[in-house]
Amino acid sequence: MDLLRILIAIFIPPLGVFLQVGIGLHFWLNILLTLLGYIPGIIHAIWVIIKK
Repeated sequence: MDLLRILIAIFIPPLGVFLQVGIGLHFWLNILLTLLGYIPGIIHAIWVIIKK
């Protein structure tokens, strides 16, 4: 299941974070990072998925 979340995080980073932790601090932070730059959003999303 983590592999699927990582693949989703590569294409839509906030969705990958949402599937892992729901709506919370990491979700909103990931939206901000994705808006500021797509690559930081991907890195954060993968980090959140692997960390849990």
